[in-house]
Amino acid sequence: MTYSPLSNPPAAGTATTLAPPSQADANAARDALGRVRSEIAKVIVGQDATVTGLVLALICRGHVLLEGVPGVAKTLLVRTLAAALALDTKRMQFTPDLMPSDVTGSLVFDARAATFEFRPGPVFTNLFLADEINRTPPKTQASLLEVMEERQVSVEGTPRPLPEPFLVAATQNPVEYEGTYPLPEAQLDRFLFKLTVPLPTRDEEFGVLRAHHNGFDPRDLSSAGVTAVATAQDVAAARAGALGVQVADGVLAYIVDLCRATRTAPSVELGASPRGATGLLNAAKAFAWLSGRGYVTPDDVKAVARPVLRHRMRLRHEAELEGVTADAVLESLLATVPTPR
Repeated sequence: MTYSPLSNPPAAGTATTLAPPSQADANAARDALGRVRSEIAKVIVGQDATVTGLVLALICRGHVLLEGVPGVAKTLLVRTLAAALALDTKRMQFTPDLMPSDVTGSLVFDARAATFEFRPGPVFTNLFLADEINRTPPKTQASLLEVMEERQVSVEGTPRPLPEPFLVAATQNPVEYEGTYPLPEAQLDRFLFKLTVPLPTRDEEFGVLRAHHNGFDPRDLSSAGVTAVATAQDVAAARAGALGVQVADGVLAYIVDLCRATRTAPSVELGASPRGATGLLNAAKAFAWLSGRGYVTPDDVKAVARPVLRHRMRLRHEAELEGVTADAVLESLLATVPTPR
């Protein structure tokens, strides 16, 4: 399976290291994740880069921010991914009146036992879909900070680990739409990728209409023939395999130089953090592993640089007025930062 470039801490009580998988297990996991892409293609037309990003995020134990106008199948994509991986998924519509406890859960008094018991929120799942996350106020957005970083929920001082694997896939409409709250930098930095979901091409949109004309029901994925072709064990084997990918010092230095360049670019007010650099490293290792290699090349870094870094850069106001975008800045940096040979 060929993977296209993406142009567009552990839970309490879990091990911190993974044993390297055997070559047979690694190949089986890679093949299984390749079949996931084929299953998603039964429902989603196009969006290869977005699908690759979601698979990479699962391998890296990262989270994904999906940005696109309404109606481009962001929610359907996450639901289909969960079905192809036999993972539990829950969706929550983020609204202006949503409270943090609605997301994470809360203590509820049991009158019969005269005690408080914890009632888990929808984040206690494998794939948590935070739909239109930028339509809820910052207080509720902040309820996901511990969830995404520590993979646990703390209520009254008691940590409650989330299941593994765990991924937050948050969708948002572009910030220029009315009724939205831009995500703060601390929140954005916890997303491994920001994937832009484009409008389909004419041929892709024709394919969507033909599928609906032939009876496709997006609420019934089984009728489209989507079946589970991979498991959580395949994801775990992929993670262990990606951890073993080798990275030369020259490539490590290239990642550092690229991230540091985002902090000194004239159009940028705030560049990528060290968390962004580690995210770029992990994503490049996972991309190399998916591509069947045991080492990272500069091209692997370039393939994942835009989705890893674009949301970690805050542009200067005057640059935004001139129409400069984060992707345009990254394009310039990728062309000018010296590439190791």
